[in-house]
Amino acid sequence: MRTSTLAVFVQAFLAILVSGQSDSSSSSVVVAGYNVSAPAGSRVVLQCVSGRMVWTRDRLRDRQRVVHWDLYRPSPDYAMERMADMFSAGDQRIYNSYNRGRVSLSQSAFRDGNFSLVIRDVAMTDRGLYSCNLHHHYCHLYETLRIQLNVTKSRRKEQRFWDGQKAVYVVLLGSTVVLPCVNRRSVWTEGSSEEEQQVVHWDRQPPGVRHDRADRLVDLYASGEQRSYGPLFLQKKMNISSQAFSQGDFSLSISDLQSADQGVYSCHLHHHYCGLHERREFQLTVGAAQPQPSMPSRALPSEDKDTTKAEDPQRVINVILPDQRHHFLLPLGYVLTTLLLLAFTVLIIILLTCRRRTRGMEYNPQTSMRSNRSHMGSEDFEMDVSEDTKRCNQEEKRLDYKNNLLKEKVQINTLPKVIDLDKEMEKFSK
Repeated sequence: MRTSTLAVFVQAFLAILVSGQSDSSSSSVVVAGYNVSAPAGSRVVLQCVSGRMVWTRDRLRDRQRVVHWDLYRPSPDYAMERMADMFSAGDQRIYNSYNRGRVSLSQSAFRDGNFSLVIRDVAMTDRGLYSCNLHHHYCHLYETLRIQLNVTKSRRKEQRFWDGQKAVYVVLLGSTVVLPCVNRRSVWTEGSSEEEQQVVHWDRQPPGVRHDRADRLVDLYASGEQRSYGPLFLQKKMNISSQAFSQGDFSLSISDLQSADQGVYSCHLHHHYCGLHERREFQLTVGAAQPQPSMPSRALPSEDKDTTKAEDPQRVINVILPDQRHHFLLPLGYVLTTLLLLAFTVLIIILLTCRRRTRGMEYNPQTSMRSNRSHMGSEDFEMDVSEDTKRCNQEEKRLDYKNNLLKEKVQINTLPKVIDLDKEMEKFSK
């Protein structure tokens, strides 16, 4: 009987434990997914960073929670006034000197979650819209509660009701009223258990395995405790920084990758204090190993120290070739265009030179005839003149002049005629 009861108790405990683990894992929200591929034998780092998970131990830690009450007055002022505020590790502050002694907050507000505002000796100037504002700067939480306060002089008109958007309090002039603002969530009341409620764990889901049956790799707590699971060689391959919570970096590094390391890796971030539950998934694919470059063989040093010389290292020229072919066509087009322009210019020069030479060798019949005629005419005239002069000289020798007058007359008649060659050439040309 006892053994059966114990067995039932153990089964129930295991069921609760499994359900708790599944609920904690299923409650997390996937905020990012990555595909990571790396060659076998290399080292890969799965990045998992969150600033909201950073936990510090500074003296300002308790001042990260604050409550403050504000009053919005309607017409004719339409002004906002800060009534009071209080930090989790500090005294409350009253901003208006008129309200000191009659407006207050509970000193145990951040222990019991009661942030109600107490107003004594209510006056007509206290009418307006009050707001209770809770701020948690560490967890980035902001909550607001609004209450409308009206003041009356008649006790019969005192009432409290909900108008659909906010609570409305109608109180008697000169009485004491408590504007409620209660929030007993652990984030506002339990500041000392923060480090116990932060945990990060990595899971690995092999191919073909569902998420709820993933293998746990490591657990990391804000207190500094770290738990690794699986075989020892697997624990040595995977590592998380010991300063994870102080830096917010929970990245998982895996060395000496093998094909068996493929699968889906999940980084779970749980901050129960702030209500943060996130999950980042990494699909890891392991490719073929990269070939290791072979080291060049080195010659053994000879015994003669004078003849030993260091060999020059091999010079390697890296040539970067573009992927697209039109990068080669552009320079080639420029070169061909330049050559065509040069050839065209040379051809024009040759044609012009040949044309000028042919013009110099052309034959003009009119000019040739004129030149021949002028040449022949000048020769004929020269021949006629020379003959006439000869004849005159012969006649002079033959004649016996009777007197000088006759001799002069003969000389005048026998003188050679002056002939204008230009006029004669014009006649021949006509």
